[in-house]
Amino acid sequence: MNQEQVEIKTPEFVSLQFQLAGLGSRAAALIIDQLILTVVSVLVIVGMSFVEFDQMSLLSLPELSSLPIAIAIILIFLINWGYFFVVEYFSGGRTIGKKMLGIRVIQDNGHSLTVLSSLIRNLLRIIDSLPASYLVGMTMVFFHPKHKRLGDLVAGTIVVHERKGKRNKKMSSIEKEIEFRGLQASDLSIDEWTLKTLGTKEWNLLKTYSNRLLQLPYSERGELTREIATILFSKVGLETEYKTTRELENTLLILYLLLKEEWEFEL
Repeated sequence: MNQEQVEIKTPEFVSLQFQLAGLGSRAAALIIDQLILTVVSVLVIVGMSFVEFDQMSLLSLPELSSLPIAIAIILIFLINWGYFFVVEYFSGGRTIGKKMLGIRVIQDNGHSLTVLSSLIRNLLRIIDSLPASYLVGMTMVFFHPKHKRLGDLVAGTIVVHERKGKRNKKMSSIEKEIEFRGLQASDLSIDEWTLKTLGTKEWNLLKTYSNRLLQLPYSERGELTREIATILFSKVGLETEYKTTRELENTLLILYLLLKEEWEFEL
């Protein structure tokens, strides 16, 4: 496996080191995704065949109706194209295959994949797949210094390796506080679409708040907590009324954990 590293300077002037995903890992992830899509496509065809069989039985018509066939073709096209766009966007740049291989798509600036970049890179998948078996895309990934296919070039994205679960890493003070309070990301139920309404501005605000929380005197902490909660909770449909400062802090810290999974990568 290639071990090429790329350094990215974020808009916040933070330098990040990423290990690029090469042709081998990307091809393996694509094979897994294509196997999943093949199974789903077969199920769609089988399902539509049963619908056609039922129609012929009810109408006693020997000829084959073209409507179920047309529906099956449209469904298969939407599933095969939409899978990569939807799953990559809502799973932080990871399809099922990418997640199994430990790789993900991010933007060139180190930030999480946006809906526009996901849309562009996957629309151009049509060209990358030409003339067959992703020959154009694989050739570009092999020869490009950052292992980019055409979709990555136009969308401004790269595919990198993840290395999560390093327990020897020293925990920050806020991570220790979150652990002490027994908070987990699963403690707050917010759907992915709602969570995506929080962008870079909201993440930077929440990150700054969380990192400064323990340094603030109690006289200032409550007021700042309520101000931040009012700004962020309204965007994700959470209430601030009738909640104590401690409850608001806990909710903000859980929200911090949820966004941290998408905006900060342990690579």
